[in-house]
Amino acid sequence: MAQRLALRRLLSLTPRGPPEPPGRAFGTSAGRGSTFNVQDGSDFQDRVVNSPKPVVVDFHAQWCGPCKILGPRLEKMVAKQEGKVVMAKVDIDDHTDLAIEYEVSAVPTVLAMKNGDVVDKFVGIKDEDQLEAFLKKLIGA
Repeated sequence: MAQRLALRRLLSLTPRGPPEPPGRAFGTSAGRGSTFNVQDGSDFQDRVVNSPKPVVVDFHAQWCGPCKILGPRLEKMVAKQEGKVVMAKVDIDDHTDLAIEYEVSAVPTVLAMKNGDVVDKFVGIKDEDQLEAFLKKLIGA
């Protein structure tokens, strides 16, 4: 409970900054179709919790430097899996409720979800080999 309150305080004090230009999150054509931005709680429920495929959930923020490094790297690695896994991007400033529900206390936080359950997670930046191992474990390859 204290962690949730601390996160709420942190998020309420965090400057949001200017909005990102449209399409910036999808800079490469390789990521199209395998990566999407979560719009709201029901979208998260439909596309992540109820997904028939394993889902990588990237909790990030626009003001987070490490997130800007990890995001494109993770998108590239998910695209390489050729549709075996999808990636949901959740901006914690826009979806504080989801960040609290999934106990996100720092960004970037990445969850691996299968059949609606969190099966693995990491916080911070990982190199491509570590991301590949994370995805292979999720897919079961």
